[in-house]
Amino acid sequence: MTVAETSVTRKVVERASSGARTKDLLFRSALLLCLFVAVSFLGVLLIDVAIDGVPLVTPEFITNFPSRLDPERSGVRPALIGTLYLMALCAVFIVPVGVAAAVYLEEFADPSRWWNRVIEVNIQNLAAVPSVVYGILGLAFIVRGPIDIWGLGQGSPTLLAGALTLGLLVLPVVIIVSREAIRAVPPSIREGALALGATKWQTIWKMVLPGSIAGIATGVILALSRAIGETAPLILVGAIAFRLSDPTIDGQFSALPIAIFGAAVEPRDEFRILAAGAIVVLLAVLLLMNSLAIYLRNRYEQKW
Repeated sequence: MTVAETSVTRKVVERASSGARTKDLLFRSALLLCLFVAVSFLGVLLIDVAIDGVPLVTPEFITNFPSRLDPERSGVRPALIGTLYLMALCAVFIVPVGVAAAVYLEEFADPSRWWNRVIEVNIQNLAAVPSVVYGILGLAFIVRGPIDIWGLGQGSPTLLAGALTLGLLVLPVVIIVSREAIRAVPPSIREGALALGATKWQTIWKMVLPGSIAGIATGVILALSRAIGETAPLILVGAIAFRLSDPTIDGQFSALPIAIFGAAVEPRDEFRILAAGAIVVLLAVLLLMNSLAIYLRNRYEQKW
């Protein structure tokens, strides 16, 4: 190395000034302070909910029906069953539609065509639309819409209408996550399959989708976790907080977020404790779903 090269190298990697180090330290301290404040508030909320709600979570609380007259014997059975039904029906809707849309946009769509660009821009914009807008959409076009099947379009709230509304809410997220998972499959996998004589659809079905299943499954589960925690869309489509029977697909329904909201707005302290218990149950369901997403990602993720 010449003398000129050595001087240039020393100039490039010269030690940071004291002012730069001070700014760096202040920036890191500000980030840590913000993190500490956020975690502290979250911890206080969780501890407060746990103190009131954990002692209430018993088998009777899970299996009993809600009651305004006897809050000591009130439970969350219809809300819990309704949440599980909503999650299952929502998954039946968003998985095939979301994955099919992602496959089309990533594998078949021509990015030079204006309509494909319009579709991509609208999907990205829809992912940021507030949930209450989807609730209004569900009320106008699903609950009171032109489709007359399984209780839809008759103006009465049904479990299927709530599931479809939540599905529309998280569908853009599923499409975006599925596209990222499909894009993560190396092009050499596709090229190798095509070189061996496979058709494009065979390549997608046998190579691309199995290679992206971990990312797609993780995205779907996290999207469902968001969906079952939404309250505004379910209020607009007519979910009931105190339902005295198990929900049906073509009938009225309840859900855990609605049960929490209904108990929280009651003036008596007993219902505030019921809301805390329902929050604990909802947090347990979310924790199980997130744990399943982590397991599926670690179990089926492929290293290319």
